Amino acid sequence: MAGSPHGVVVLALEGVVPFELGIPARIFGGARGPKDEPLYQVLVCTLDGGPVRTHAGFSISVDHDASVLATADTVVVPPFGGCRPIDRLPGELAAALALIRPGTRVMSICTGSFVLAAAGLLDGRPATTHWNEAAELQRLYPRIRVDPDVLFVDDGDVLTSAGAASGIDLCLHLVRRDHGSEVANRVARQVVVPPWRDGGQAQYIERPVPEPHDAGTAPARSWALEHLDRPISLSELAARAGMSVRTLTRRFQEEVGMSPGRWLARQRVELARHLLETTDLPVDQIARQAGFGTAVSLRQHLHAAIGVSPMAYRRTFHPEVTATRASAGSPGGA
Repeated sequence: MAGSPHGVVVLALEGVVPFELGIPARIFGGARGPKDEPLYQVLVCTLDGGPVRTHAGFSISVDHDASVLATADTVVVPPFGGCRPIDRLPGELAAALALIRPGTRVMSICTGSFVLAAAGLLDGRPATTHWNEAAELQRLYPRIRVDPDVLFVDDGDVLTSAGAASGIDLCLHLVRRDHGSEVANRVARQVVVPPWRDGGQAQYIERPVPEPHDAGTAPARSWALEHLDRPISLSELAARAGMSVRTLTRRFQEEVGMSPGRWLARQRVELARHLLETTDLPVDQIARQAGFGTAVSLRQHLHAAIGVSPMAYRRTFHPEVTATRASAGSPGGA
């Protein structure tokens, strides 16, 4: 995204939840380019430009009314009104949403998905919302393919997330999609959050806090991250965690929301993405360092995860390497 910053407009409605309202500015606003230039411009608006009462018992003032929605590249709708679902759009809100230009990316956080649903933006699409309201979203809008179990759903130009912290995950996902994992990781470090939680991870993890004196699978996961370049078996992970394979598999699902094998594959993909973005290593060498063994295996996993080949990914997020290899007559790997 060269040129002017990508314009993000956040719509604060009456009863807006302050935590979710602040997420876009914190994440998008923290994304900087190689010359420390802002990559996004975040504006907050209300329908009429006046103050709105928040769900937390105080009011906020903004600098813009809904007219700025017409300038947005991305529109964000956070939850409001005590997170109560809505089954229709009030006239003023419908008129505001009509200002959004065709092709604008639209995303919701938590029950802001009900606004997108009422506007017809989710018809025929996959979507999610807070798990406690997912059944109501499906009941009110049967044309939506509601997935109550995931952290967020990326359907291209329309994206939805579950409650609270998953809004951070979705914003980081978009930064990564727009500018690559290195930029997203820097933002995550700034706000001290995990740099990447997959959208398909479960919303509700049964054991969010370890029992006293129980480190769970964390030591095994930490060790695995330092040894992704080599084969890692379930029995080896279990031994590192001091558990049986059966217990390790169960605890992984409880603590991380996915199986050990799936978690390992995703960590390998993330390492490969990082190496594609930040090094000039050939793709077959990156495949070995990330534990895929061959460039063919890396290509298959990367395409399954994000829909592109290693070289297509590198052309997007590390184009100078591709240009150097092209000028030198080298294919640069698979």
